[in-house]
Order: sequence, then C-alpha cells, then structure tokens
Amino acid sequence: MFMHNKRLMYTVRVNEPNPVLANLILEQFGGPDGELAAAMRYFTQGLGESDPGRKDMLLDIATEELSHLEVVGNLVSMLNKGARGKMAEGLETADLLAEITGGCDSHTTALLYGGGVPLTNSAGVPWTSAYVDSRSDPTCDLRSNIAAESRAKIIYERLMNLCKDDPDVKDALGFLMTREIAHQKSFEKALYSIKDNFPPGKLPGHPDFVDTYYNMSQGEGDMRGPWNASEQFEYVNDRDDQMAVDGGDGSASVNLSLEDTEVSQAMRQRLASDTASDPTTGADLGAGPGSGTTKQAPER
Repeated sequence: MFMHNKRLMYTVRVNEPNPVLANLILEQFGGPDGELAAAMRYFTQGLGESDPGRKDMLLDIATEELSHLEVVGNLVSMLNKGARGKMAEGLETADLLAEITGGCDSHTTALLYGGGVPLTNSAGVPWTSAYVDSRSDPTCDLRSNIAAESRAKIIYERLMNLCKDDPDVKDALGFLMTREIAHQKSFEKALYSIKDNFPPGKLPGHPDFVDTYYNMSQGEGDMRGPWNASEQFEYVNDRDDQMAVDGGDGSASVNLSLEDTEVSQAMRQRLASDTASDPTTGADLGAGPGSGTTKQAPER
C-alpha cells in the first residue's frame, strides 16, 4: 500500500523560469535512465524477489525513486511555470517563441503538453516499459541496477553543468545525483552478499572457452592489459586458432527429413543464379552522368 506525503523528499527552489532547462531535465523524468524507469525496475524486481532482505531493499529504493520522480517533476513544472501561464492566457509576447524553443525540443513539450510534465524524455519520446530490463535473476539484475545508477549519475552531472545560473536547481539535482551513489553502494553490497554471484545463472561456462581472450580486431592499436594479459586468460592471436574453435570444420549444417530435403533442393534449383547471363537492367536503361560503367541497351 502506498500513501503520499505532500512534502517533497527534497525542497525544490527555482530562481527563475527556464523552459529550455525544464525540457532537458525531462530526461530524468521519462527517459531511459530516469526516475520512473528506476522505480519500475526495482519495484518489479522486488515483487518477484524471494530473498526477504533483497525484497525489502528493492521496495525501499523503488519507493524512494518515486519520490525522486516527484522532485524532478516539480523542477520541470516550476521551470515551465512562466511560459505555461503566458501560453494558457494567450499572451502575445515577442520573446515567448524564443523562450519556449531555445534551440531544443522544449517547444514540443510547451505546445503539445502545455508546459506540463509529460512522461517523455528530453526529445519528446514517450516513456516505455522497454526501459525496464529486469531478468528475474538477482545477480543479473543487481549488476544491471548498478549500471543504471551509474548512468543516471552521469546524466545528473551533465544537467548540473547547465545550471550555473540557478544554484537552487543545481542543489536539488545534486541531491538526486548523490542518491544514485548511495543506491549503487546498496546494490553492490547486496550483490556481494550472494556467495556465488558470478557468473549469473546456474549453468557453468565451458572450460575450453571460459578463460580465453580472442584478439579478433588486429592491427595498429592492439593493446595488452589486465583484461587480456592476466594469468586468468589464454590470449589467442593466431587467426586459424580463432576459427572453428570447437574442433569442427566451421560450417553450418542441419539434418533434414527426406521430404524437407526434396523441397529444399527444388527451391534451390528454382532460385539458382545464372552466372553466364549478363542481362540489361533498369540501372543500364536509365544510366546518366555519374552512373559509372553500365551495359548499354540494344538499339531499337
């Protein structure tokens, strides 16, 4: 059961309206790394979690993310308030158009949503549950959560860099950025509280390939480091040793029934290329300057 408290988790103060900044902050409202995506990710994980400790943590953080969503939404609303009032009352001001566009998509949210707080990202793309990438395996999901909190922190940092003229907005964003760090720490602790947390899932990797590093992109810029030079890895540089690593011939085959074999052969014969032909094509008939060498159509 959810109960709403009208007091925000963090006080929102906006120095002056700024629809352009409001539009950019929408990234953390309805974007892929935003607060709604985080809340739904952790909420659905918590519902399916069987471990009581992780379940409690996930539902705590999911609920906090909803409170962050409310903070972000209020920031957007306050930053849009001046333009929203002018548009709603039909005031014609010379600066209104520039105010709501400002070189970005803020005109989309201003005109389409009336300067409100839509569930979109900063480009006006609607929020989608495709942003929720839970897989119902705690080691997999917790690693994804750690990455999600890291991405969100970076977005908040970039937004804060745009708030030099409004220290109060920057302050609120700084709180939200800081909570990303705290959540990442909790998720890391939860991950490492699982004794066997790597690799994700239950099945072990194949012993012939689990410690192998294939140098597949070769040439200037080849580098060795702990990701491939450690004693944990067998470094495979020879091209021949990178093909058919299973010991087979590296081809693809399938066992077909007699009926499927006959049908496949008939299809192959019907669609076979005539390598001896050199037909005149539409590119030949319509050839003009810059078309390169083409086959000339026969004279009529």
